Formats: sequence, structure tokens, C-alpha cells
Amino acid sequence: MDNVTFPSNGLEIAGHLYRPEGAPRGAIVVGHPGTGVKEQTAGLYARQLAEQGFLALAFDAAYQGESAGEPRGLEDPFQRVEDIRAAAAFLSEQDERVGVLGICASGGYGVAAAGTDHRIRAIATVSLADIARQFRFGADGTQDPVVLQGMLDQVRDGGFTLFPETGEQARAGGPHSYEGWEYYRTPRGEHPRSAKTVTWSSVGRIAAFDAFRAVDLIAPRPLLLVAGREAVTSWMSVEAYQKAGGPKEFHWVDGATHVDLYDRYVPQVVERVTEFFAKNL
Repeated sequence: MDNVTFPSNGLEIAGHLYRPEGAPRGAIVVGHPGTGVKEQTAGLYARQLAEQGFLALAFDAAYQGESAGEPRGLEDPFQRVEDIRAAAAFLSEQDERVGVLGICASGGYGVAAAGTDHRIRAIATVSLADIARQFRFGADGTQDPVVLQGMLDQVRDGGFTLFPETGEQARAGGPHSYEGWEYYRTPRGEHPRSAKTVTWSSVGRIAAFDAFRAVDLIAPRPLLLVAGREAVTSWMSVEAYQKAGGPKEFHWVDGATHVDLYDRYVPQVVERVTEFFAKNL
């Protein structure tokens, strides 16, 4: 694994580049979930993809992790899309066969980037989430839109906490809230640079975003969506699939929730993703 940097809109992005033992089968940009860092699930997938023969790049989004940008903890969807474009440009200098694997929020950002960047030959998502839909309608799609309006009323300096302090508090928010807390706030997946807060200034940027605006432009390049059968967020993967042209594939992981695909089902997901990229890069 090599430490690398590349520019994105004038900001220096920090990445980990995983190299295969032999000649690469292609190059894959791996985007981390919202609030995540390259050392968590993105790095886990990148490492295993390198073991399958791909050149794989995991990186920290601008304003987060080891990447540059102020204020810290800003979640800017448009910059996140640009980060993926910049990562694809960086990889294309080493191998023109570039694909993107977007996990959670990076699934939405990856779809948005792939729609208009033809350097990206194929796009796969795991537990796709469009952050704007999640803020508008909740992870399960049932949240009253008035909640987002209330958040916009509160936009101010500083940031808001993403995860409760205790597991008991997290459980009160429901199973999805608890599994996010368990991954990010316990030894299961916790990392000191993973964002624990997001700036209030992020909310307006998120509200104006739509990850699926250009999903129809991905065709005729191939798209694969992987979702857990028990994931409350799977409706977003289904919506992306319905809006996409084709060729497109959908793969269900039985028994898995949204966060399960971050670490507990990685080998079988990598097997399916490897098959997809081997065929399409």
C-alpha cells in the first residue's frame, strides 16, 4: 500500500493506493461512506480488490480525514463528486481501464460522477445512499420532509453530532441508528479521524443535491448495485436501478443490513464486484 495525494478543486486529497502482485486487471476508485475515512470500509474493499488483481485507490474526501479543506467536517456533495472525478483522473494516468466502487454515500456520489465522466468505464455501488434523499426522507424513506425544513431553520456556525454517546441512546433511534453507532463508535470500525460531527453549513449543500439526476447518462456503460436484503436503505438502490438505462445488474445479499456490507459480508461482495469489473474493464 502506497500513500498518495492528488488535487481536487485545488485541495490536496490523501489516498492509499493498493497494488496487485502482477499486471493490473484494471483500476478502481473506492469511495468511503459519509463520515468514513480511507482506513475503514473503503480500505478494506480496496485491499481485497488488489488481492483480486486490481489497482485500487481508497481516499479521504475533501474536508475530512487526512485530506485538505476547511472547515473540517464539511459534507459537500458537489465536492465529493469532484473528488471521485479527480481520483479517476489520477488512476487513469496509470491504467485507462477505470471503474468506481461507491459505498453508502459514495454510491450516490459515484453514480453522479459516472453519469458525466466517461473516464469511468463501469460503476458499482454497495449499500448505495443518496445523502440528499436520506436527509429529506430518512434512511427508510418514511421521514416527514418537514424534518429537513427544521434542519435548514437551524443552519448556523459549528456542527451537529452524528452519533449518540451511548449504545442505549443509539438503540432509541432504531436499528439503523444503532448499527451506524456500533460501526463508528466501537472497536468494530471506529477510527480517530472518522467524522463524529458534520458542519451545519453542509445541510444546505445536501438539500440542493440529487445523486440520481444523471444516472440515465451512465448507459451504455454498465452499472451494478449491491444491497443487503435487510437494509432499510435498499429502496435507494432500487430507485437508482429503475432510473438507470442499461446494461444494469442488481445483486441482493440475503440476511445483510446496510452496515453489514461495510465489514461482515465483504468477501462475498468482493467476489461479485470482481466478476463485474473483470467483465467490464
